[in-house]
Amino acid sequence: MTRDMKLTYYPDPVLRRRAKNITEFTPELSARVEKMFALMEEEGGIGLAAPQAGWSARVFVTRIPAGQVEGPPRAYVNPVIVTAEGSEEGEEGCLSFPDIRAGIVRHTRVVLRAQDRDGRAFEEEATGLGARCWEHEVDHLDGILFITRFKAGDLLQAKAKLLELEEKYAARSRTWRKARR
Repeated sequence: MTRDMKLTYYPDPVLRRRAKNITEFTPELSARVEKMFALMEEEGGIGLAAPQAGWSARVFVTRIPAGQVEGPPRAYVNPVIVTAEGSEEGEEGCLSFPDIRAGIVRHTRVVLRAQDRDGRAFEEEATGLGARCWEHEVDHLDGILFITRFKAGDLLQAKAKLLELEEKYAARSRTWRKARR
């Protein structure tokens, strides 16, 4: 288990903030990336952005199922989408919004420029699920929640779950404030 890194759930404010660029490529950065991979794996995700781990940094990790994106699991530091083409609707979920899924329109082809955890720049292209995942994670880094892309009917259908998450967050916040006193 990733003892000092936990999944952050809606409506935690870190999820709505634009994450900060990484300027120093240190062993601490690499260690945090490894913890993100472990947390993503524990939670059964295919992507995880740093804000979802309570860290306001422009970093995300992915592990796309075979046949979707070439290469091993990858960390993306300071990612920027440079090209996005086509569009299709597909079902999405989010680790920070358990049990909530909806059809989201995303691009079918994305070119992403980023750095690895050592600061080396690279550019990659993805289609299908890989492109969808990258866009979803970059949204997290920009403070954009996937529920903002829901159609009205999907948002209405998710309302009860969202209220439940808000109530759990409020209860955790009260407990945390009492413990600090």
